[in-house]
Amino acid sequence: MHLCSIDQAVEQVLSRLPAHIHMGLPLGLGKPNAFVNALYARVRELPERRLTIYTALSLGRPPLGDGLQRRFLEPFVERVFADYEELSYLADLRNDTLPPNIRVEQFFMQPGSLLHSESAQQDYVSSNYSHAARDINAKGLNLIAQLVAATPEKPVHLSLACNPDITLDLLPMIAKRRAAGETILMLGQVHAELPYMPGDAELPIDAFDLLLDEAEQRRLFSTPNMPVGIQDHCIGLHASSLVRDGGTLQIGIGAMGDAVAAALLARQGDNAGYRAVLKALDVGPWQTLIEREGGLDTFAHGLYGCSEMFVNGLLVLAEAGLLRRPADEQGAILHGGFFLGPQAFYQRLREMPLEQRAQFAMTRISFINELYGQEALKRRQRRDARFINTAFGMTLLGAGVADQLEDGRVLSGVGGQYNFVAQGHALEGGRSILLLRSWREAGGEVTSNLFWTYGHCTIPRHLRDIVVTEYGIADLRGQTDSEVIARLLAVSDSRFQPGLIKQAKEAGKLADDFQLEARFTDNTPQRLEAIRAQHARLFPEYPMGTDFTAEERDLLRALNWLKSKFKLSEVLELGKAALDAPGPEGYERHLARMGLEVPQGLKEELYQRLLLAGLQATS
Repeated sequence: MHLCSIDQAVEQVLSRLPAHIHMGLPLGLGKPNAFVNALYARVRELPERRLTIYTALSLGRPPLGDGLQRRFLEPFVERVFADYEELSYLADLRNDTLPPNIRVEQFFMQPGSLLHSESAQQDYVSSNYSHAARDINAKGLNLIAQLVAATPEKPVHLSLACNPDITLDLLPMIAKRRAAGETILMLGQVHAELPYMPGDAELPIDAFDLLLDEAEQRRLFSTPNMPVGIQDHCIGLHASSLVRDGGTLQIGIGAMGDAVAAALLARQGDNAGYRAVLKALDVGPWQTLIEREGGLDTFAHGLYGCSEMFVNGLLVLAEAGLLRRPADEQGAILHGGFFLGPQAFYQRLREMPLEQRAQFAMTRISFINELYGQEALKRRQRRDARFINTAFGMTLLGAGVADQLEDGRVLSGVGGQYNFVAQGHALEGGRSILLLRSWREAGGEVTSNLFWTYGHCTIPRHLRDIVVTEYGIADLRGQTDSEVIARLLAVSDSRFQPGLIKQAKEAGKLADDFQLEARFTDNTPQRLEAIRAQHARLFPEYPMGTDFTAEERDLLRALNWLKSKFKLSEVLELGKAALDAPGPEGYERHLARMGLEVPQGLKEELYQRLLLAGLQATS
């Protein structure tokens, strides 16, 4: 192990590796940004050298935009992300200005962030998460660079902490190539704020060829908890009824994952309220399924977490005592491949004693996302597994759409979704559950997320299992096409049911005399809003906590309302939105936060009126 500065590390890499550097960086949080930026800057000035970066989920501050969005985001981003060092290549990727001798290949992208980048779209690699190590190694990987964690309690070890996922799978592959005479370097940099995760994630210090002599002190990237709306809460409530006590749970990041965690907390901590809201949502049609696969009772035995991503919601469930079923003799209540979350998530992990942290076993992605390799053990551990993932669309024949638009542009990536869907089918007692908002609204236009056909699918229809929308549960496993259609229609929004039924009949997939049961024809946002009003405590806006101030929470609600209801790029629409604005009385602090308490000129007056209209509509 060679201790060195960033500049010395760059020199070592340039002198010891061939002209073409193939650098692997962890997915998400574990990138040593300062080193990556230094190497990137050097190679761009050396046209005779080439650099290919293999990674996923390159994280960056959200674009500030302009107008009201910028006024809202700028102070928030400054506060939350502070001195986080941006990745230089990410800005160039967004702007399609990468140097000709540098490429970035990603198998997963920050959702929606690179839709308009031609280079990101052209160099996207569609791989299952469990195949990423194999595919990257095959490209000739010769440098791994990674953030690590240190602790005085383990002076001769470092922890891969947030990212053992792919690195642990790569190590045996690299060892074989080194034995055959190849030079492959492993570089680490300690991050002062990164929680040290013991167990599989630990490596001896001498596993690293290069170790940067200065620990990174700048802010870790974080993902602030976003608000959980009515749609998501209803989805979470339905899904939570399918989780079996003593079983296994996987959930993902985002509002729908938070909604599932919140519903499970309510099931445990407010069981009477939980049952009352499910009764109001009318889960009667799925009662038999719920009794067979899940339940409404509190958790006597607890759950075990098996999730590629260790999310904040899973930590909250562990803190509440729901995630407590040990899967092995070491007492692991969760196996995770990588983590990413809000600042409070990292802080809570850092403050835990090391032996308590060991319950959250960070390990290789092949262990979590696949059944092969230690299969008998995994089958014992993963009993009654509920692998809960999200989709943005679903065809009426049961194909799920989660990663790509039908024009070929990639929103995010398949990641591990296919892995978990396949496991849901392969495990005895296992179920794959896809969560779907049945409709969306943008610029005043409402569209269905259930459609007859779509020009792409992430999960093919022969792997359909359970789909949950805000209106209920569709158990599709083993059903005929006509039954799959009928069950998805039952959980679709009633505004779109006639059109969808017509398309299915025209295709000869529904009988001409088919009629949807009357009880499914009142699937409306208004009905759900009435239920929310009666059971408000089961619909917390930020169930996992928040980085937003009280004023910012109000402002975010108002801005989201404006965005959904009006085409804000059109002058007439702006006028319409501003027409019914109330006076500024009572909103002084909100206006001050946006710098609009004393508007200067027509533009700022319009901004003020738009904001007041949004605040009034969402108060």
